[in-house]
Amino acid sequence: MSSSCKNHPIPRFNLRQIEKVHRPSGILCALLNCEVDGMERFVENLIYASRWLLAPIYLGLSLGLLALGIKFFQEVFHLLPHVLSMAENDMVLVLLSMIDLTLVGGLLVMVMLSGYENFVSKLDLAEHKEKLNWLGKMDSGSLKNKVAASIVAISSIHLLRVFMDARNIADNKLLWYVIIHLTFVLSAFVMGYLDRMSRKDKL
Repeated sequence: MSSSCKNHPIPRFNLRQIEKVHRPSGILCALLNCEVDGMERFVENLIYASRWLLAPIYLGLSLGLLALGIKFFQEVFHLLPHVLSMAENDMVLVLLSMIDLTLVGGLLVMVMLSGYENFVSKLDLAEHKEKLNWLGKMDSGSLKNKVAASIVAISSIHLLRVFMDARNIADNKLLWYVIIHLTFVLSAFVMGYLDRMSRKDKL
């Protein structure tokens, strides 16, 4: 071995010392974890706050309710001047149309209030105000079943109107009306059955 190697021995490195140099300090790890937690909390709060985007949509349903009210009283004003001269079948058709509008209005109110309470925020009503008995008791599953049942009821009224005026409707259209109504009934039955099964699994 040459004299230069003897004068300058090869340094020996301790692996633990190398790990300490390259390992991030506890403060740095804490700062990184804080940044990740802060970003995660910000994203979660932003997603959670985005539910308020539904609030103007539910408010817009009240405009649809106003339109239904206007249409309902328009039917009333058309009916009253001719109530004595109108045929019985024609009067029944007008009344069924008004019932149809009423059922749609009830469906709008149910979706508007229950949807807001389930997906946006709980309704904070004053204690002295009258409160609907189903408010706060209807979860999203119950709301879907109620909506399905209301759609079946609306479809039934519409189908009854069609059969009252069957002489002016082609047979193939009558068949399609019946098929569509049975589809609504079957869908409501399946949704109710699945909801009942899911509730049994939770017990």
